Amino acid sequence: MGSRKKVRIGRFLIGGGEPIRVQSMLNTPSGDSKAAVKQAKELENAGCEIIRATVPDMTAVKTIASLKENCTMPIVADIHFDYKMALEALAAGADKIRINPGNIGSDEKVKAVADACRLKGVPIRIGVNSGSVEKHILEKHGSPTPEALVESAMYHVGLLRKFDFDDIVISLKSSDVRKTVAAYRLMSQQCDYPLHIGVTEAGTLRMGLIKSAAGLGSLLVDGIGDTLRVSLTAPPVNEVYAGYDILKAVGVRAHGANLVACPTCGRTKIDLIGLAEKVENALRGCDKNITVAVMGCIVNGPGEAKEADIGIAGGNGEGLLFKKGQIVRKVPEAELFDTLMKEIELL
Repeated sequence: MGSRKKVRIGRFLIGGGEPIRVQSMLNTPSGDSKAAVKQAKELENAGCEIIRATVPDMTAVKTIASLKENCTMPIVADIHFDYKMALEALAAGADKIRINPGNIGSDEKVKAVADACRLKGVPIRIGVNSGSVEKHILEKHGSPTPEALVESAMYHVGLLRKFDFDDIVISLKSSDVRKTVAAYRLMSQQCDYPLHIGVTEAGTLRMGLIKSAAGLGSLLVDGIGDTLRVSLTAPPVNEVYAGYDILKAVGVRAHGANLVACPTCGRTKIDLIGLAEKVENALRGCDKNITVAVMGCIVNGPGEAKEADIGIAGGNGEGLLFKKGQIVRKVPEAELFDTLMKEIELL
């Protein structure tokens, strides 16, 4: 990641060792500015750092303008088919333009967008996916293979370079985890542009999380990825939470409290599952970079979780409060949650 070219998107730099930024996309009707702003603020409160909105027509351009007026997040305009919408979105203040190169049109149309972005100092994300690969590249490779995705992206990189444009971000997404990972690994070897990573059309909350964690986690461990979006068929706020959870899980970026909890066993005498879920939800708004343990018994308590900053371990109708592996005191089961949260506030 450290060798990547840096590109500015609004108030953020991405690439070159900068923090990996978490993105999401609005799913409100594209022409409903009020709903878009409301959802954008909810996402911003959840920690979203870059927001994307689709721009299919002029009413959606007004939404871009409203978002710029009411949000501090950089706004990405998602363009399909009509290059004129990219020009209008730029005029409305978009901080980045995402183009699906397979459907934007002729070289002249791409040049028009590149020229306008250069004048505004706005980057372009080349967004390649399995369904957007050019026909001549598909014929060469037989299907949208990882090599085909990379070749499509490099074709458009060359086109933008020909038009003297170099503020580029690249994504190569597939709904197939292996294909996505292979494509990004190939791409990272062929260019130094920042990479926006994600598994597209990953699915509903459960399978979408699993596929995204497998794909994004593999890439992040390899040091690949400068921004990310977890694509879920679910409310967008879940994408933001999942993005940070994946970054935390692979140790790439700390963002708030990290929860560790044991998987329960026959020794567990308290409602550990319910308690752990309650603590996890309460920690969503915690911005302290701490590790919190919720353990089922004293075997898995202060011992296995001794590196946690603070934690609780269940007993029979009661539990232990511990800090850094040292027992602080016994607590009645009914008071475990409140006691833990009060102690976290004091840290």
